[in-house]
Amino acid sequence: MAKLYQLSYPKCNNKTDFYRYGKDAHGHQKYRCKKCGHQWATETPPKERHPNYPSCPVCGKATFLHHDREHYSNYRYCDKKCNHSLFVPKPTAVSVPSMSKLFGKTDFKRMRYPVHVILMALSMFYLGKNSFRNIALILRTVMNVQVSHTTISNWCTRFAPLFQNIAIQLIPTLNFNSDEWHADETVVKIQGEKYYLWLILDSETRFVLGFHLDRHRDSPQAFTILEVVKPMGAPQAIVSDRYFAYQMPVKTLHGVQHIRVESFHDDITNNLIECFNKQFKAWYKTKQGFSSFASANNLISMFIFFYKFVRPHSALNGLTPAQCAGLHLSKKRKRELLLVA
Repeated sequence: MAKLYQLSYPKCNNKTDFYRYGKDAHGHQKYRCKKCGHQWATETPPKERHPNYPSCPVCGKATFLHHDREHYSNYRYCDKKCNHSLFVPKPTAVSVPSMSKLFGKTDFKRMRYPVHVILMALSMFYLGKNSFRNIALILRTVMNVQVSHTTISNWCTRFAPLFQNIAIQLIPTLNFNSDEWHADETVVKIQGEKYYLWLILDSETRFVLGFHLDRHRDSPQAFTILEVVKPMGAPQAIVSDRYFAYQMPVKTLHGVQHIRVESFHDDITNNLIECFNKQFKAWYKTKQGFSSFASANNLISMFIFFYKFVRPHSALNGLTPAQCAGLHLSKKRKRELLLVA
């Protein structure tokens, strides 16, 4: 007489065509389906997910560690039908970006000169190619204001946290969900040594999403700048040159395509961020290098603020990148935010 099993295989709902197939590692009886050939054990407890392993962003299923590299970990998903792959950067690969290391004043209190004089000096320095001595000469000739070029140099450096706080207030109201973000790096010299300025720029608005100044030019720096700008939007693609440092960091952005530009004859180029680099270099050449990392970081932060919020662009029909991203302020609010257009 055949023995009846009060069981059913959960996938194909087979209740009769299966047989015993040994025992599992815990000593529980295993069964095998005659139709599909799968094996299972009814008394085996389900596997618990590793607390540090992420879930699939598409199907929500568990993952296992496929590769463990120096700067990132590669996870794959247990279900073969899903077959997704996830790249997660390690905490040691992501450092604090230089754009968050600014120093100086956060207001205009206890200043000897009026605010409008300080703002005019900042505008002449960051919107043009004037030196500190030329700005002091213009203020003395036009406005009859006696200001030392050393004082103007301090103004152009020490107010970086003030304008950074203004940008932090306004950026959450802007929209950067464009088709493409462009990534590139350029060289600056600090005390005669090479440093690399890492940049991410939005294609539709020309808005510089973030920057990172570092001595090295490797994947950890690319991880750092991408982790900073990741919460600001969801692009469809990241456009970069063929430098290897961008390959793995871009893979950590789920669902984002990586377009590596091969030549200037391609349909998609990196000309937008190269145009910004050209304008930055034209301003940077008048400085003949920077004296310290801290001052260079502050000066670059101020230049990028003026580029995003103050300077109108002919390619944007006379608007600033912030206005193209959806910034609309009342006259009263503009006066409160000083130079913001």
